[in-house]
Amino acid sequence: MEWRKMVPSITPWKLPLPSTTKIPSDRQTAWCSLSSQVRFPATFQTLESWGRENVYLLFPADLYQITMAYAYWKAGKKDSFAVFDLFFRKNPFDGEYTIFAGLEEVLRYIYCFQFSEDDMGYIRSIMPAGTEEEFFQYLADMTTRDISVYAVPEGSIVFPREPLIRVEGPLPVAQMLETTLLTLVNFPSLVATNAARIRHAAGPSKELFEFGLRRAQGPDGGLSASKYVYIGGFDGTSNTLAGKLFGIPVRGTHAHSFVAAFTDLTSLKNKMMKHRKTGVEVDFVALSQKYRAEMAPLFQVIDNEIDGSGANNGELAAFTQYAMAFPNGFLALVDTFDTLR
Repeated sequence: MEWRKMVPSITPWKLPLPSTTKIPSDRQTAWCSLSSQVRFPATFQTLESWGRENVYLLFPADLYQITMAYAYWKAGKKDSFAVFDLFFRKNPFDGEYTIFAGLEEVLRYIYCFQFSEDDMGYIRSIMPAGTEEEFFQYLADMTTRDISVYAVPEGSIVFPREPLIRVEGPLPVAQMLETTLLTLVNFPSLVATNAARIRHAAGPSKELFEFGLRRAQGPDGGLSASKYVYIGGFDGTSNTLAGKLFGIPVRGTHAHSFVAAFTDLTSLKNKMMKHRKTGVEVDFVALSQKYRAEMAPLFQVIDNEIDGSGANNGELAAFTQYAMAFPNGFLALVDTFDTLR
């Protein structure tokens, strides 16, 4: 995705951006009106509760945003009005569409934007000697109160070279937002698009859950991915933090270690379970063995009750015990043999 400066008087697109919001000095009202765009419920009562502990609020910018701001300031263009459009050139995965995501984080960032004293100390250390002192004060006082944001609603289907977000306001301030807005939209849109493609392939009747936290690019990457696959069409996540923060349904199976903890059926202490409708206790393990024997020929699996060859009795023991623990929400992890064999 790219950040393109537009001449304010030119509007080359026939369709207007469907959602517009100006962020005033009292920006909490603007935030509340925008939170309804996202699929999940807004969790945080105020943006202050999000805090600067989030990595994208900790001054993520490229050096040239700082140096350009100085050049703008030196040239007397700090109050010049500018318009920037965020767009992309090519759909991911050689596909025909993209799902736009990341808007909530963009708005949070713009709302909270301000250089801290620590930020200013670092900026002083990287700027060339001879940088005028007044410029550093200008940066320290920089806010986004004069910035207006126009955006496509989060979760929309979008296409290359159309504006997803438009930022209007003072040239140095709008320019300062470039890198962060790009990174806050690129990854979420990639994840949401991938999820939408999987949803399309699976069809509407299948439930999809993402279990990608352990393979994600760090904790924040995992949290972001959980959120944006939900926007892309998944039904839930295994990530409990995403469930807590964003209200996404949480689902899970069990680890392979759970399966490995059971070796055979004879050592099981609990085999009885009440029928959900009648309340009559049945030997659930024996019932599972009966159904396995009936289904084995269909799947061309050897059902050897003596030593468990072919159909593993340890796995069956693990699955029955997990099903008995969660009779109304059983979801098994089958990863120990070729399920298509």
